[in-house]
Amino acid sequence: MKYYSAQMCDKGTIAVDDTILIKDVEATAGSHILEGFKSLFSAEVVERLLNKGYEISGKTHVGEFGLDLVGEFSYYNQQEGSLSGAAAALVANGDVKAALGVDMNGTTRRSAALSGVDFLKPTYGTVSRYGVISCAASGEQVGVYSKNAEGIKEIMDVIAGHDDKDGTSLPEAAYDYSLNDVSGKKVCIIKELLEKADDETKAKVNAFADSLRKNGVTVDEISCDLFEIANTAWQILMSAETCNNVSRYDGVKFGHRSSKYRNIDELYVNTRTEGFNFLTKAVILYGSDVLSKNRYKDCYDKSLRVRRVVSEGILKLMESYDAILTPVCSKTSYEAYDIHEAFGKVFNESVFTSTANLIGIPALVSGGVQLMGKHFSESTLLSLAHIVERKGE
Repeated sequence: MKYYSAQMCDKGTIAVDDTILIKDVEATAGSHILEGFKSLFSAEVVERLLNKGYEISGKTHVGEFGLDLVGEFSYYNQQEGSLSGAAAALVANGDVKAALGVDMNGTTRRSAALSGVDFLKPTYGTVSRYGVISCAASGEQVGVYSKNAEGIKEIMDVIAGHDDKDGTSLPEAAYDYSLNDVSGKKVCIIKELLEKADDETKAKVNAFADSLRKNGVTVDEISCDLFEIANTAWQILMSAETCNNVSRYDGVKFGHRSSKYRNIDELYVNTRTEGFNFLTKAVILYGSDVLSKNRYKDCYDKSLRVRRVVSEGILKLMESYDAILTPVCSKTSYEAYDIHEAFGKVFNESVFTSTANLIGIPALVSGGVQLMGKHFSESTLLSLAHIVERKGE
């Protein structure tokens, strides 16, 4: 599937994942329930790329609503054997210059790590979400895959900045993605997260840390208990928001409609039963539960308060350090598994990624590891990754 700029393409080709809208092109978010839906407009990030002379080369498969590990449960592309993300694989193979993906629960970052490419989830609100098929609006963010930090900087300079059409867009017209000297910077490794990773992943984190040290960066290993509670809070909030957002898919206005119904109630029930996979249904049920009258205060409301606690804790931590270095996955590869195990597997793996979604901080994957920083610290994260990548040339 191709979608060409009206201008001559001289900047390169960009792929976008199937949760980002392109005018007159099918957009399904990997779900049967949106089969056949075509958008009447393009996402703001797509328009900005086209206006700058880039070509949108096509859509890439995503797992249904981005809820799985790396995209393995797309209705249109079930994976077997070793799992990988479609957009990350295109970038790794050199088929496109870069790709855009929506990071909601770490899928994009895990995909980048497994494929050996970079991915930046920027600070929440710095890139427009207008034209994104939304599930968890308070934490999802459009990010960029590229082969290196320089490639991410190039695309972020184009797509970032205020958008009046997005109510969550921050007011600044531009942000800093410059690559600077990193000597004198301080980075911390989170002991509790490192211990959750296998030996090969630990070796990647330690090798990255050693390379930083050789370039004048101080790297310490510290203990921090915020990440486990951040993961629990984000899974509650993400499930609740997803439950609400996917309620619009009922077979009435667009997408899949069941052929077996006798009344409006059966239309809703049968369409959603046929249209959603097991993982999405599990998230909907969990989200419904935490929003229920008996559980709202103990689960959803408490998670909102935990979000504030985690935000304040990370802010305090970042007074002493410029970045946090962690694994992004517990292992260097995933094998195909039964979808009935997905809810638990994704929950366990998201402990590495969910903090950035919960509190809106930037997170960069490079060399199979993850760097997180305070809000608007993308320049620091990219600079740290760049110095390691440059030494590896």
